[in-house]
Parts: sequence; C-alpha cells; structure tokens
Amino acid sequence: MGDLQSLATSATPSPSKATAEPGLMGLIDKLRGKTLPDGIVQTNGRIEATEVDVSAKYGGRLSELLVKEGDDVTAGQIIARISSPETEAQLRGAQAKVLEAKQAYAEAVAVIAQRNSDLIFARADWERGQQLVKQGYLTQQTFDLRQAKYDAATASVQAANAQRDQAQFSIESSEADVQRLEATLVDLVLRAPVSGRVLYKLVQAGEVVAPGMRIVTLLDLSDVYMTIYLPAAQAGRLSIGDEARLIVDPAPEYVIPASISFVATDAQFTPKTVETDSERAKLMFRVKLQLDPKLLKQYAAEVKTGVRGIGYVRTSVKVPWPPSLATKLPATQ
Repeated sequence: MGDLQSLATSATPSPSKATAEPGLMGLIDKLRGKTLPDGIVQTNGRIEATEVDVSAKYGGRLSELLVKEGDDVTAGQIIARISSPETEAQLRGAQAKVLEAKQAYAEAVAVIAQRNSDLIFARADWERGQQLVKQGYLTQQTFDLRQAKYDAATASVQAANAQRDQAQFSIESSEADVQRLEATLVDLVLRAPVSGRVLYKLVQAGEVVAPGMRIVTLLDLSDVYMTIYLPAAQAGRLSIGDEARLIVDPAPEYVIPASISFVATDAQFTPKTVETDSERAKLMFRVKLQLDPKLLKQYAAEVKTGVRGIGYVRTSVKVPWPPSLATKLPATQ
C-alpha cells in the first residue's frame, strides 16, 4: 500500500513543475521557429473566390448546356444556348417589313418625280397665262383653270413628299425592330463573363428557363482571397495594401504571398455597440487577404476554394517577415 502511494505521488507533477512546463514549451517552440515576432499575427482562414452567376436575360427552352461542374472556362466562351422560335419568327416578320417599307419608299420617290414634272408644266402654263390675260388673248376663266391646275400640282408634290417621309420613317422603325430582335437572339447565347471555373450547374438541357433564372455559377479565378477574422485591437492596426502570407492545410510546405485588400468597418459576432472593455475585446473584424491575379493565372490549375489554412498579417509594416514566412511556391511546369 505504501508503495502505491509513493508511486502515485511520484506520477503527480509538483505545482512548481506544472507552472514551469508552459514556459518550457514556449521556449522550445521559439527555438524551433514556431513562434512569431511581435507585430505579426496569425489566424485561421479559408480560401474563397468571387462567384459570378450566368443568368438568362430572356425566357425560352435551354437547347444546349456546353459545360459541367469543374470545367474551366475563358471569358466570352459559349456556355449555353436558349432557343426561342417565337423570337426568330418575329425577326423574320420585321425583316419583311423592312423590305416592304423600302419598296414603299422607292414608289414614293417615283411619284415625286412624276408630280414634279406635272408641277413644272403647270407652272409654265400658268406663267404664260398671266401674260396672255394682260394682253387680252386669254379669258379670265381659262386662266383660273390654269391657276387651279398649278395649285393642284403643288399640293400633289407636297403629298408625295409626305408619303416619302412616311416610308422613310417606316424603314427606320422596321430596322429598329430587326436590331432589337437580333440583339435578343444574341442574348439567348450565354457566354462566360469572366475566366473561371464552373462551380454549380443549376439547370439541365431541355428545361424551360424564365427571364433572370441562373444557369450556372462561375468562380472568378482572378479574384481569389482568404477571409480571416481579427480582434479590433489587431484589425485596427492593419494597413490596406500591406503584404500578407498564406499557408494552406493541403500544402503546408509552401508560403503564398498576398496583400490586405479589405478590412470590414462593422464588427462580427457581437452587437454594434458595446459598453465594457471586456466586450469590446471580443469584437472581430473580417479581413480579406487578396492573391495577386498574375500569380493566380500562373497557378490556375492548382487554385481551389474552400481550402482552410492560416493567414499571417503585420500590425506594423516596419516588422520584417521571418525566414519561416519567406515566399515559397511550387515549381511551375
């Protein structure tokens, strides 16, 4: 029994030993390079990218869906096509109206030429009649008839000009309808607005889609960042544009360069207004660590969102990065 008590006593650390252990472990971590110098902060984060929805501007039946989830696409690449026989029929009708309006315009121009010829003859006859009336060789009644013919010819020319203007207006109106319908058909071909990766495919080929319905969601691989959260005391000392470092869990041997692009103005997780110092210490602010688009383009195939890791920031730009956080990237093929 005495032996058991002595064994238990020897197995239980003394208070002085228990107090010394944390300090000893901290010293070991420092010697191993695991601790950070003052002015550099680390916290957990997650890799994210801007999501871009590709939606249908007009309704119709989805005739083709040319991508699947995980596919990489380039800006301008055709993603899907929506068929709309009604719009195509309307376009053919508008094109026919353009031809009809142009024919009416040509006829109006021909009528104007004829009316101008009649007007020239009526004016000459009227001018001769004025001299003959003065000389007494023409009666006033006959001259009045020539006057009436001249007035009628002038009115006919004016009417023909109005018909020509109306035909010109019809041409412009019909051509505007054609352009509108052609633009609608162009919008029925859905293209990738940015280069990226297909995250979600929300409909299938053959389904009827409504205006504004999302077809696919893309990840913009030129806008990738890590989101981290820091307490107010640390977030308030960050500088926008300053360097940052990322280490992701799947590849802890690499150190990825980034920059601070955003610090939230509103705190997370706590009310906007707090009264005590202890509550203010709990305020957390969202911070975005942006990756360089040129670097993302170089390693586009390796970029994945949702990956967890650790973000490192400096609360003072004068603090140099330690050797353990020097940039280290995988070799490109």
